Amino acid sequence: MSELHAPARPADPYLQALPQQPAHRIRSDAEAIEIARALAADFAREAAQRDRERRLPVAELNAFSQSGLWGITVPKAYGGAEVSYRTLGEVIKTIAAADPSLAQLPQNHLAIVDHLRLDGDETQKRYFFGLVLDGVRFGNAFSERNSRTVAEFETRLTPDGEGFFRVDGQKFYSSGALLAHWVPTVAVDAEKRPFLAFIRRDAEGLEVINDWSGFGQRTTASGTVRVNNVRIPAAHLLPVHQAFERPTAAGPISQFLQAAIDAGIARGALADTQEQVRRHARPWLDSGLEHAWQDPYTLQQIGDLQIRQRAAEAVLDLAADRIQLAVAHPDEESVAAASIAVAEAKVLTTEAAILAGNKLFELAGTRSTLEEYNLDRHWRNARTHTLHDPVRWKFSIIGNYYLNGIKPARHPWL
Repeated sequence: MSELHAPARPADPYLQALPQQPAHRIRSDAEAIEIARALAADFAREAAQRDRERRLPVAELNAFSQSGLWGITVPKAYGGAEVSYRTLGEVIKTIAAADPSLAQLPQNHLAIVDHLRLDGDETQKRYFFGLVLDGVRFGNAFSERNSRTVAEFETRLTPDGEGFFRVDGQKFYSSGALLAHWVPTVAVDAEKRPFLAFIRRDAEGLEVINDWSGFGQRTTASGTVRVNNVRIPAAHLLPVHQAFERPTAAGPISQFLQAAIDAGIARGALADTQEQVRRHARPWLDSGLEHAWQDPYTLQQIGDLQIRQRAAEAVLDLAADRIQLAVAHPDEESVAAASIAVAEAKVLTTEAAILAGNKLFELAGTRSTLEEYNLDRHWRNARTHTLHDPVRWKFSIIGNYYLNGIKPARHPWL
């Protein structure tokens, strides 16, 4: 069939137009936190409804990326704010407390920005950092549903003439890809080395399917991406394998973003627990009290949750400081210390998020289970997002580091 008579490509209802005007340029850490707090207040209003209906947060996502927050880690040399990792963590926690699905959407985008900083050439940095600062969103097509482990990839990268390559494969858990402008895709060459192929969302042969059915993080659209022999220029290939062949903070940064989302989930669940106890919970009949918020056992449990939340966030801040040092002075020691600190934070934020999501119902009572409140979303989101990597492995790795001086492996799943 000739191209003249070939059937038209079906319209993609999820395809997003490029920003009509450049995103706001954030200039400081304080401004980033202020904007995150303002956005979070707006995002929280319909978070429960979006979750219940699986309604994709298109308007909210556009406001999020146009706010400039998706560009705050771009180096100052390329026009970005280059905020501290403490500030980055606070921004992610703030958004996640309001809607953790929205907080997860830039998770891989921010990791990709870091990989560009580490291994992009000057032309790539100028081009892609410029796109990010203008409000362009990167999705991701990293994981594969049927691979033996998370680090094994079947998606292939093959040369296709002078200066071009073909990418062919299928991905899953592709958070953010559905509503992205570009879909960076992990593919391996003939030597099994992973590269990041930057593919435009509207590229011929790229298909993003809204088939995410997870019971939590419902509006991340973390579904299937089919990469059907897509052709890209060599200039859109990033050798991400290099970031793990030498000591860099790439792995700790990836995990840090995960832990910040979990800390935000715990924040949101604890806030709703306190609200439910104040407004709706009834005192137990044997207590002799007028209000549930006077119950000494409830007070003890709220205190315990608050301490665990504060401890998790404090360790996350310490991890941010270790990352800052590893970025400034990357070597075997600084990167290992950052990885261990982030692993410690990930253990605590995981436990805090799941516990807060569970204790909400115990302390708020039966009324809190009503569908009209949709409070189970906190536990569902925590349980889903914390499955990114097994926390049970982190205890042994942390113990081996402190007891035997064994450094952790360099990869983004620690």
